[in-house]
Amino acid sequence: MWNMSQLLQAAALWIYLLLPSLLCANMRCYYSPILEKGDKFDLIVSECRPDEMCFKAEGRYGNYSALSARGCMAKKGCSRVHKIRIRGTIYTMSYGCCDSPYCNSCPGVFAKPLVITLTLLTVAVVAGIL
Repeated sequence: MWNMSQLLQAAALWIYLLLPSLLCANMRCYYSPILEKGDKFDLIVSECRPDEMCFKAEGRYGNYSALSARGCMAKKGCSRVHKIRIRGTIYTMSYGCCDSPYCNSCPGVFAKPLVITLTLLTVAVVAGIL
């Protein structure tokens, strides 16, 4: 059974993880310019306009994934594919969007409130709190 201290700690952690997404009118996403694969860049947090979502982009040259980018994008631009020329080479850029704060931080990781809650419960069970 949970004691009061454990309940307060779990509630504080839950609020800490979820409150920013509930209070912010505008979503925050990570930004990086178009980079060649392997190039390092310290991600910058950017605040999107109300009609925008976070995106991750991939630039391909044939079957080779050569470029990447992150940032904010209008919802209507999501799932878009277009050509871009960099240093004389034409790449095909494709965009994927997500709708939760900082969801473009890692490949394929999109944390929703339910996922965070289930993760906290799993940790509590494993730790023997529940």
